[in-house]
Parts: sequence; C-alpha cells; structure tokens
Amino acid sequence: MKTFEGSMTALATPFLNGALDEGAFRALVRYQLEGGTNVLLPMGTTGEAVTMDADERARAIAVVVDEVKGRVPVVAGAGSNSTRETIESVRRAREVGADGALIVTPYYNKPTQAGLVEHYRAIAKAHPGFPLVAYNVPGRTGVDLLPETALRLCDIPEVVALKEATASLIRAVDLVEKCGDRLTLLSGDDFTVLPFIACGGKGVISVSSNVAPRMMADLVAAARSNDIAKARGLQVRMNALHRLLFVESNPIPVKWALHLMGMFGPEVRLPLVQMGEANAAKLKEELSGLGLLKG
Repeated sequence: MKTFEGSMTALATPFLNGALDEGAFRALVRYQLEGGTNVLLPMGTTGEAVTMDADERARAIAVVVDEVKGRVPVVAGAGSNSTRETIESVRRAREVGADGALIVTPYYNKPTQAGLVEHYRAIAKAHPGFPLVAYNVPGRTGVDLLPETALRLCDIPEVVALKEATASLIRAVDLVEKCGDRLTLLSGDDFTVLPFIACGGKGVISVSSNVAPRMMADLVAAARSNDIAKARGLQVRMNALHRLLFVESNPIPVKWALHLMGMFGPEVRLPLVQMGEANAAKLKEELSGLGLLKG
C-alpha cells in the first residue's frame, strides 16, 4: 500500500471575492514544487475546508491534481464528523485523482476509542486499496486518538499513516513502541519537526511550508539523514516564523503572509477575520528577515 512521507504542505486556499482563486492556487502549487515539497495536501484545516461546500472542495482538489501532473502525491483532506459524509468525500477526492485522503478524527461527536476504530474501518471498507492518513488533533476535535487505538488501526491495511498533532514527544515514542514501522508517523506541528523525526517520524504535514517550502524541505531532509546540526539550525531559524503563523487561528496568519509575499489576497471566510495589525506587523518583519519578501 502506498504511503506518504517527507515535507508535506497543508495548502492554504486562496479566495477572491468569495470564490476559489484558481490561478493563485496553481501558482501556490508551483511554488511548492519549486521549493522541494514532497506531498501536497489540499482541503485540510489550513485550506478552510470546513467553510467550503462539497463541490468547492472537489474542484480545489482537482486543480491541485491537474497542476501537479503526477510529480508528487496529492493527499486530499476528506474528514468530517459524519462517517457517511466522510465516505462520500473520499469518493469525490478519488474521482478527481487524489492519491490518498487525510481523515481527521470526528469532531464534536466525541466518539469513544472503539468508535474511532469503527469510523476508520468503515471508510476503508468503502474504499478498499485506497491509502488513508489518520489525523489526530485533539486541540480542535475534542477527542484524542490514543496509541493503543493507533495499534488497532494497524489492522486496517488502508490506514497507512498517522498525522500526530499533540506536539508530545512522549506520544511520538509511544506510537513507535506500539506500531513500529507499520504506520508512517507524521508530525502535525511545525515546532517539533526535528525531535519528532528523531523519535521515529518520517515527515511533517506543515503550515509554515506554504510560506517557506525550501526551508522546510531542507529541514526534513537533514533530520531524516541524521544531519542534526543542519536540521537544528533550520528548526531554530524557523521558530519565530512558526510562532507568528499560529499567533492567531490558522490559517489567518499564513494567508496574510502569502498576501505580503504577493501570492494572493488575504481573504478568509467567516467566522475567521483578518489578522490584527500588531501581529501583522511582527509577521512582516519576520518574513523580511528570512528573505521571503520581494524587493
């Protein structure tokens, strides 16, 4: 079963007058490819998928697939708090050419650990042979997929990877202890890329790589090749950027950063609003210091 690893970007979605800005989205994809990103992930949290309807999400995935033209895998965010809706979302992602699907644990419902297993089992049964990446982000969903549950997911062949966004290195080691190499472990936190890989992870699904794809790709490559000095230098160099990209709710800051870089406008959908002036000024200063602004 195909899996996914390396520097993976959770793509921001550009909007123009309330609609998907396809030209800007294609330009962002090209910027990622030029920057060495290994996997592209549209329609995750960073992509504001929860404020888009099914047709919009399918179109956004199709645009990425078309622009990539097979050069890197495309893993589409397709999770929801409804198992039936998730199964349908995966079907639509497959139809437009996605190579896999990122499936967040159901939010709001607060399923038990047994319910989480059955959720993923039902999706896999509906889509045999299609790679799934489980996504654990308890800070957003209200439920934590525990290492013991990850071990049970190892019995589902379609579940090939786990995006772990607790920022806990204890959790990373526990997952390796339970699952070994059966699941590809991916950091869901830009702040912990080097230590997460050192604990057995094989990459990151990153927000910051929207803005600095080459730096993140180099960080992941250095960490995976045991060039600790280089990886540590990049991890520390990017630390202030990470802080500023999460100083307000994601993806407010990253879209403002891409706006400052001339990629596209800062438009977000309610209930998100534009970045505050003080934080925006700090972000601009950091981008300038990293050489990411034109002129």
